[in-house]
Amino acid sequence: MLTRPPLGTFSCGLGAPVLLLPWFGLDGTVLASAFEPAFGQLEGVALNVGWRRLYLDLPGTGDSDPVAPSSDAVLDAVEETVETLLGDSPFLLAGCSYGGYLASGLARRRPEQVQGMVLICSGVRIRPETRNLTGVLPSRPEPGWLDTTPPELHEHFRTAVGNQTQIVADRLAAAFARNAPTDDAFLMRLRASGYPLSDEESAEPFDGPVALLTGRRDRIAGYRDQFDALARFPQGDYHCLPSAGHYLPFEEPALFAALLGEWLRRRH
Repeated sequence: MLTRPPLGTFSCGLGAPVLLLPWFGLDGTVLASAFEPAFGQLEGVALNVGWRRLYLDLPGTGDSDPVAPSSDAVLDAVEETVETLLGDSPFLLAGCSYGGYLASGLARRRPEQVQGMVLICSGVRIRPETRNLTGVLPSRPEPGWLDTTPPELHEHFRTAVGNQTQIVADRLAAAFARNAPTDDAFLMRLRASGYPLSDEESAEPFDGPVALLTGRRDRIAGYRDQFDALARFPQGDYHCLPSAGHYLPFEEPALFAALLGEWLRRRH
């Protein structure tokens, strides 16, 4: 009898496993909306390998129940899910924002098993007051860019989206509409009490191929902390997209697909 993993998960495709962790408060379906178009473009393009994409719902989102309100407990649940789904098999990691923060933590715990990472708009210092937002550029909103977006998303989009066009807003709103209801009380407790991982300040290097993708207009995570994090990644590269904000894969999908493909090629 198969053991059910602690966290909700679904998979797309066949081949080498890639574990994908989403933004804070968003579930795996939203993350799939960002990644699946990119993987679709990459199929058969000089990679000579398939990819089994494993999308996780973090605790309090999607099909995943809350855990103790700390990032250490969240990462424990992610690690238990890895053990259930993959055992000791090698895998790649991808994470956006908080998911990237957790991905780095998982690589510190399982450096021999994690074969590489792509970290997108990733958290480095997770408390908002400790993030380096120096030099983040203001957006240049297209007139009427939010006219077709649900009003309840306007405030967040004005802050988080860098490439402020109607096409981007509509694309992102469609993805948000797929997000399952969240346990807001749990998420608030997590952010208030146990948000940083206990080893957040670790300088432990990770020797696999790493791509750090950032947006120059990211007013949530910035782009400077991620550049500083390169010191921990001897095989790391860094890309800062001038028009992108915190939802880079939705804001610059063509560039995102190209950079994702380059990272996968380096893995082989």
